[in-house]
Amino acid sequence: MSNFCASVVDSWGTKVKFSFQAYLWFLILLAALALLTRNQYGLYLVPPFLATLSILHFLPGVAIAQPYAVVSGSVVGASIGTLASRFGHGPMFAALAAAIDFIVLHQLRAYHPPGVALALYPALLHTPPAFPLLVVLPFTVLAVGATALLSKLSPRWPQYPLPLKQAAPSVSPNFSRQDYRE
Repeated sequence: MSNFCASVVDSWGTKVKFSFQAYLWFLILLAALALLTRNQYGLYLVPPFLATLSILHFLPGVAIAQPYAVVSGSVVGASIGTLASRFGHGPMFAALAAAIDFIVLHQLRAYHPPGVALALYPALLHTPPAFPLLVVLPFTVLAVGATALLSKLSPRWPQYPLPLKQAAPSVSPNFSRQDYRE
């Protein structure tokens, strides 16, 4: 049984390269988030923003990590959530905002999973109307910019962003196993 568990971990477990630079980068950007929010909902924003930072650092070559998807997906998500919260608050309005955002982001080709999560927040936390522009936009631009800068300055940092012509293909329903091996 222990061999089976070890095989599962070796085969399916993550092989993460995390450096002191990455810890410091996460800490600085989360401190920036605290400064941007300066109130009670800042703590609640840590999950989607930490997910964004994780995607940027550990999966810099996938489509959902590219600057357009990160910034647009997050701002559009927060904006749809803010609009939905003008009609009401609570779990039903949050779920409706997330569902609408999921569809809109696919249409805009700006799908970023934390962006869908950000659509939930305004209806649940009563964020101010300027939340998408005063919190989400600056944070995502800072995260993308810092990632790109560190990619250029540090040889140990993953390449980011991908060149425009070599952007990672999106996964389609007709994918093959070979698509994941490339």
